[in-house]
Amino acid sequence: MPRGPIFQDTYKPQFSGHETFPLRYGWLKKAYDAVSERAGTPDSKAAFTRDDAIARFGVGKNMVSSMRHWATCCGVIADGEGANELTTTELGDNIFGKAGFDPYMEHPTSLWLVHWHLAGRPEKTTWYWSFNNFPGVTFERERLVRALEKVAKDRAWPRVSATTVRRDVECFLRTYVAKRPSANASPEDTLESPLSELGLIKALGKRDGFRFVRGPKSTLGRGVFLYALIDFWKYYTTAKTLSFEAIAHEPGSPGRVFLLDENDIADRLLDLEEFTEGAFRWSETAGLKQVLRDVPLDGDIALKYAAFDYQPKKTKEAA
Repeated sequence: MPRGPIFQDTYKPQFSGHETFPLRYGWLKKAYDAVSERAGTPDSKAAFTRDDAIARFGVGKNMVSSMRHWATCCGVIADGEGANELTTTELGDNIFGKAGFDPYMEHPTSLWLVHWHLAGRPEKTTWYWSFNNFPGVTFERERLVRALEKVAKDRAWPRVSATTVRRDVECFLRTYVAKRPSANASPEDTLESPLSELGLIKALGKRDGFRFVRGPKSTLGRGVFLYALIDFWKYYTTAKTLSFEAIAHEPGSPGRVFLLDENDIADRLLDLEEFTEGAFRWSETAGLKQVLRDVPLDGDIALKYAAFDYQPKKTKEAA
């Protein structure tokens, strides 16, 4: 089985860009608004580099750079056609736009979508590798650092220092695990990343011990699950069938990125046909467990399904 794009010879690792700051509450909205206001202008990148950027965002210069980094990695903004141009994305418009579903990221669906863009795609090396290729369930910070250093050495990635990897791992952990408060820390420094609400990584009692929390995810809607499935499918194969094994275990798959167990994945796949009105359906014909699709994986089909998760759930009485 292929081990995912992080192991391809053309892959360019990324262990920096966040300036050691994890994603924080409000940052994606602020970055989206800044780019949206200058959309279509040839110097839209200046929203993050102008002299008034620090005053506009209310943070230091390095944090402004970090905001842009996270908004790009999370799929909220992207490079435009010009060298100095940034643009909002369809995902960003759907969440943060004037008619957006969740402009202040109060809905878990937004958090799951952001997590998918960080850990389901190979651009963020530590994020992708940790969720998709790290062999253990429990780990210590230093073990994760050493494992990534070994990957970098085995792949002969240039300019990857131990210090850079260690800082990236620290930022990765602070993205998913709230930092323990200390007497000298400011309130802003102890404010956890919104992704810590997903509960994907837990700190253990012992110093620097952590655990990936595998199992059902009650706040992960079927729309975001299908969004991720479609996104993974596009990369993985052009076939109209996708095996259960790939969905559950292949690096970059929904099973790996969302830390789902096989029973939960099976329940979600059984629900596909009703949810998509037959566009996707589960099959166990001739002993082959797989998903079949009757629609092309293009356009905004994935986002259309993800949007369902923002709608209020109907009770049996209301239905």
